[in-house]
Amino acid sequence: MKVPFNEHTLVRDIVNIFPKSSDIFKKNRIDFCCGGNIPLLQAASGQNVDMGALMEELEELYAKNTKSAEDMEFWTQTPSADLVEHIQDQYHRTLEEELKLLSPYVTKVARVHGGNHPELIKMHDLFYELKQELLEHTAKEEATVFPALLKLDLPQTENRDAIIAEVLELEKEHDHAGAILKELREVTTDFTPPMDACGTYRLVYKRLEMLEEHTFMHVHLENNILFPRYLDPVRS
Repeated sequence: MKVPFNEHTLVRDIVNIFPKSSDIFKKNRIDFCCGGNIPLLQAASGQNVDMGALMEELEELYAKNTKSAEDMEFWTQTPSADLVEHIQDQYHRTLEEELKLLSPYVTKVARVHGGNHPELIKMHDLFYELKQELLEHTAKEEATVFPALLKLDLPQTENRDAIIAEVLELEKEHDHAGAILKELREVTTDFTPPMDACGTYRLVYKRLEMLEEHTFMHVHLENNILFPRYLDPVRS
């Protein structure tokens, strides 16, 4: 996949185009905030970073995180076991990584700018509430609910009502996560940073918006494709 930037693109512009590049820049001690107004080649040279290796790493991360939109028709026809595997590989693992990497930025922005922008304190608290909610939720799905759900495909499965009840509980948890995301969008004014926001401040807002999009697609696959296979016969 061809990336929409090259070694001559300003570091700050790369982060604007692809916010997760900030993780690679941070690892390589490349300043993307106050010192981001220079070409990537110059920034890499200043830190004695191999340009070829850096571009290869950026391209790999870009390809991993900018896949085309899900083909929902494909997933509606996919066996449940394959769909569950896809959700775990492409959404749970990605979610765990992003929550881990984004956390320090959220904490830093709230600490540094929260005095002048008190909404950042609320943003911080909501983010960590969401983080705990999502991590506990996905862990429960993988440890107990998904394995039990797949057993419903077998005619002799016992405790079917109990398994259905657990799935209904997952839907309620999805609703709660959605409510937190709605609050995050409201408190950040639709993830729009103020005029005086620094690069890290803007980065946090961009990545929160990406997290929202990722979570919505994740929930869509479960609520609207996977779960109805087992809940619709019960509800009808």
